[in-house]
Amino acid sequence: MALRREPTARQMRLAIELRRLRDAAGLAAREGAALLGVSPAQISQIEAGLAGVSEKRLRRLAANYAATDGELIDALVAMATDRTRGWWEEYRGSLPTSFLDLAELEHHATFLREIQFQYIPGLLQTEDYARAIFSDRIPELPDGDLELRVRHRIQRKVILEGPDPKPYEGIIHEAALRVRVSDRAASRAQLASLLEASEAGNVTVRVVPFDLDGFGGSWAAMMLAGGAVPRLDTAVGDAPHAAAFVDSEAQLGVFRTLFRRVEGMSLSPERSRDFINGLAKEL
Repeated sequence: MALRREPTARQMRLAIELRRLRDAAGLAAREGAALLGVSPAQISQIEAGLAGVSEKRLRRLAANYAATDGELIDALVAMATDRTRGWWEEYRGSLPTSFLDLAELEHHATFLREIQFQYIPGLLQTEDYARAIFSDRIPELPDGDLELRVRHRIQRKVILEGPDPKPYEGIIHEAALRVRVSDRAASRAQLASLLEASEAGNVTVRVVPFDLDGFGGSWAAMMLAGGAVPRLDTAVGDAPHAAAFVDSEAQLGVFRTLFRRVEGMSLSPERSRDFINGLAKEL
């Protein structure tokens, strides 16, 4: 089988987890290869995401590594055997791979939690708002590339509005609500869209107001995507032009703690809706 030229973030996550299992067992790559009956090069290719692994081989690797977490192994098997070609594949070769990886991550997530301080979260943006964000790029994007990014961003909403909506909680700082990335009409429409989204049963929107004492978490903008098991959670920096994926347990622990703290300091969903409605009336 030909090696992959550019593994997806999901394929890389599987590879990283297999490497972590081997490291936890205290085995070198050549020892893992010997237990599986393959060459060290094949183990290296699997652990680099360049080659896939069958369910049979993955379970054998887990047994050789004395891995006993059955839920984790089942989740890794599901990752290894998944053949989903989602809507984002139509953009392959046209958009940066991080855009596609983000859409795939959201598709497989069990929940999504997000904190944003500068922008309205991508999943809650209107078309005009998204276009204004992408238009701010330096150097400027050609019109065709800009429209591809806007269309991709709007299509991502399927995970909130489609047949299998994901639980989503977005915490937005007042600064992001007040900044007019376009004109007054676009800002008013964005706030109205945000209020409409917050009425959905799977969507929770909270606001962090300016007049909050003791708030120092403004550096913590991120999205936390739930995995099939907590170990497979992923934190993402969902910036306008790229996405950085974080999967180390230590860093995930920091993001989980930060989210709980910011959530605890934010307004309730009901008060947040009133707050957003008040801002809309000012426009």
